Amino acid sequence: MKAGRTTNIASIIPLLGAFMGAAVVMGLLGAGLVMPSVGAAGAITRTGVDMFDALPTEFTAATLSQQSKIFDARGNVIATPHDENRIIVPLDQVAPVMQKAQIAIEDSRFYEHGGVDVRGVVRALVSNASGAVNTSGGSTLTQQYVKLTLLDTALKAGDTQAAQAAVTQRGLAGITRKLQELKYSIQLEKEQTKDQILQGYLNIVYYGDQAYGVQAAAKHYFNKDAKDLSLTEAALIAGLAQNPGTTDPIHNPDRALARRNIVLDRMHELGLITDKEMTDAKAVTLDQMLKVTAAPTACQASGDKYAYFCDYVIKWLELDPSLEQTLGKTVDERKAKIFGGGLTIQTTLDPDLAQKARDEVLAHVPKGNSYNIGAAAVTLDPNTGAVKSMAQNTNYILNSKNFGETVVNWGVDTKYGGSGGFQFGSTEKAFTLVTALEKGLPISTSVNAKQAGPNQAASYTNADFNNDACGVPKGTPAWNVRNDETAGGQMTITQATARSINTAFIALAGQVGVCAVQETETRMGLHRADGNPISKVGPSGIILGTQEVSPMTVASAYGSLANNGIHCTPIPVQAILGPDGKELPFDKPGAKNCQQVVDPEVSHGVANIMTAVLSPGGTGAKSALDGGRIAAGKTGTTDKNNETWFVGYTPQLTTAVWVGTPLGNSQALDNIALPGGPYRVVFGASIAAPTWKAIMDYALAGQPNVGFPPPSDKVANGDKVDFQSVSGQRIDDARRYLEQLGFTVTVGRRVSSNYRAGVVAYTDKTGTANRGETITLLISSGPAPQSQPQQPQPPPPPDNNGNGNGNGNGNGNGGGGGGGGPG
Repeated sequence: MKAGRTTNIASIIPLLGAFMGAAVVMGLLGAGLVMPSVGAAGAITRTGVDMFDALPTEFTAATLSQQSKIFDARGNVIATPHDENRIIVPLDQVAPVMQKAQIAIEDSRFYEHGGVDVRGVVRALVSNASGAVNTSGGSTLTQQYVKLTLLDTALKAGDTQAAQAAVTQRGLAGITRKLQELKYSIQLEKEQTKDQILQGYLNIVYYGDQAYGVQAAAKHYFNKDAKDLSLTEAALIAGLAQNPGTTDPIHNPDRALARRNIVLDRMHELGLITDKEMTDAKAVTLDQMLKVTAAPTACQASGDKYAYFCDYVIKWLELDPSLEQTLGKTVDERKAKIFGGGLTIQTTLDPDLAQKARDEVLAHVPKGNSYNIGAAAVTLDPNTGAVKSMAQNTNYILNSKNFGETVVNWGVDTKYGGSGGFQFGSTEKAFTLVTALEKGLPISTSVNAKQAGPNQAASYTNADFNNDACGVPKGTPAWNVRNDETAGGQMTITQATARSINTAFIALAGQVGVCAVQETETRMGLHRADGNPISKVGPSGIILGTQEVSPMTVASAYGSLANNGIHCTPIPVQAILGPDGKELPFDKPGAKNCQQVVDPEVSHGVANIMTAVLSPGGTGAKSALDGGRIAAGKTGTTDKNNETWFVGYTPQLTTAVWVGTPLGNSQALDNIALPGGPYRVVFGASIAAPTWKAIMDYALAGQPNVGFPPPSDKVANGDKVDFQSVSGQRIDDARRYLEQLGFTVTVGRRVSSNYRAGVVAYTDKTGTANRGETITLLISSGPAPQSQPQQPQPPPPPDNNGNGNGNGNGNGNGGGGGGGGPG
């Protein structure tokens, strides 16, 4: 018994110390509330006061995690990314009845006290010191705001210990927390008005079911703004603050209703509402009240027109190197700002063009079609890299097994949420043309194409490339290449482009070098959808487009040709503002993202060639733009006819359209009954080109028909270079001399001549040729037998290849495994 009494007294001493510490702060000692029977009380009180004075007083309101907003180019909200579904609003945007309801149930004397309710504090301290759980409350609304702020700050900092301390209820830790809250609350009331504190509380408090703050709660439960809440709605929301996890109306409807009625009773008791208002409010059922709106993911909420662009923007913000100073070095740092920093993100998206692009894609390739054919289109401003629109024939739905419902963005690279990309076929030919003109070959260049057609293949080996097919080992078996039409023989590179003759471009690549074409592709911004460079896997992978790329990447690379040889990497954002409305620094479209990658004269020459594709006789002639608008472009079809393209441009815009098989199958697009068909065989000109035309006609309506600058005489007709005879020289010496002058040199057949065997007898061209052309060395086999006449000197006309490939072997394909398909 004696021991029990001793224990009780010992346990009361810290309680009294804490109590008297609080009392001193309240100025209550003079009111005779100290217990004189405890002799040590004075010392304990002094110690408690000293400890209280030592507690920190500087309280900083947390920067709340809040939604960012993504806008299109015209100021329409596309999406609101968020970690916590919170929309911060000023107090004047909260219905007065909501303010009254929250104060009534949490702190009815809020506008009367100085931040601390003395009776409540004492009650809480007694229960905490005795080790019991405080069920009777005692915290004012100000103290609750302080506690919630400390908790939010700790959680954001990843400080689990501080987060636990912010909510602990028991023992000495609970007393310390309560006293710290008390001191912070006193200080806060000196620094902020009551309305400022109430506003902070209403924005930070959690109202259940992932709704943070009163505006998000009003939107979530009733699909209305906080300023429009009714009495019964306000009472329901206010009642959730105490125990949101167990009283929200979605998961706990009975408890939510009971709690609402308690709030209404309290408001009536305080004279805030009349008998009739209370009765009428209680009569409203949950079914009558609730209009639950799910808190969607940022991009799902933006609708199918914007969802894929929204997803791309967020991933671009997370990954783009130029944003390191603005958003952070790591993805986690950037996500924290994107989803919780209250940013305003102004994008480059043209909403009308985005709608038109989606309409046209769906009109040509309906969503969920039975053939499982996908389609995507991306439009860029080639002068700045600004992404103007993207669309595909699907709805943005997560984890769906239905074709036509996916979150995979077919228009962009894998790292931005895209697929693994698609083979791009003959759209590659633009890069071979750039390489040829850079090597000095003129627009007037002719090549000698091997004969081939849809059912007749031309065969190639490494020897067709002077045993340098860029990644194809010597001894690789021959591979076959077909053309869409039966064609071969001499033709200009403009004719070959317009008709998309594969074997002609293999001949051209044989002259300029397959690896040189790969280097051009990389320099112009073309890369695989997985982010890696176009691989050096021979002509089929480099010249005929059998590697997988994204539509945005091809559009961006083509933009170099539209913009006088200047490549601008795609950028979807034109401004970023912080929560204070101040613009944050970053590299905007048209600034540091643009650089010269092709000589302007070369880009003009390539545009001159590629306008033939949309002219009579070209593969895209039926998709020429309205009003005679000048445009350049290229159709593309893979060898299995399962991926088709059209990529085209004017000086103002570049658009890439892909139509194909996104599910990874290689089923040919044959016998397809889609709008505009039926199609026996689908080529790039069949669906992709008309879709491109519709998008570009709409986007360019009202804009001037600018056209492209004419090519210079040097680009049009060649850079003429004189050279001396190399007859009688050793092969290596002759090669070295001619290559120094800018020619490509191949070794041809052996011929009888008066020169000794093994040296150069003569070349297929004499005196003058265009820089970059191929000059073939004919090698002497020594004098002919007396019974046979000598070969005439000087040399006869070029044999088998009038463009400088005397042995007919300058055209070929590489990379084992099938050539590219028809254009």
